[in-house]
Amino acid sequence: MKTVYADPLRLHRVIAFDGHRLKHGFANGNMFMADLAPWIENTKAPPLLREEAIFARAEIGYAGTAVYWGEDVDLVADNLRNLAIEQAGGIGHERLVEWMARNHLTQVAAAKVIGISRRMLNYYCAVARPIPKTVWLACGFGGDTRPQRHIGPTCGLLQIIGCAG
Repeated sequence: MKTVYADPLRLHRVIAFDGHRLKHGFANGNMFMADLAPWIENTKAPPLLREEAIFARAEIGYAGTAVYWGEDVDLVADNLRNLAIEQAGGIGHERLVEWMARNHLTQVAAAKVIGISRRMLNYYCAVARPIPKTVWLACGFGGDTRPQRHIGPTCGLLQIIGCAG
């Protein structure tokens, strides 16, 4: 029998709150709260979203792949999820994918630099598992993919996570 997993990027529930906050849940059961006020103020978000009455109209759109406010105003679900995770102090999958692209790394090469299996890296990139802070620390220290010997108090940590020569 084949196991069917709920899509971690398919919206299941959306509730707008005062202050441009949005509670949203996904098909896999994860619930998040995002403060969209900074996004509305600091991006090219449509100015009409600044109005609380319009923001309150938030609904699931495009078969669960976005939050929709009408008038062709929407926010894609994976960007919303990433924003909520980062606001809560976590590591969003988009940062990991961007790190790999910036360093021209395949999944195999990135997993080796970080010191994890390619399968675990794939789980993190596909939002199937939360990204541990230790993995993000390894990415931060692994920006230059060439092995290096570091001198100083961080040397032991870098050797443990596999980034030092």
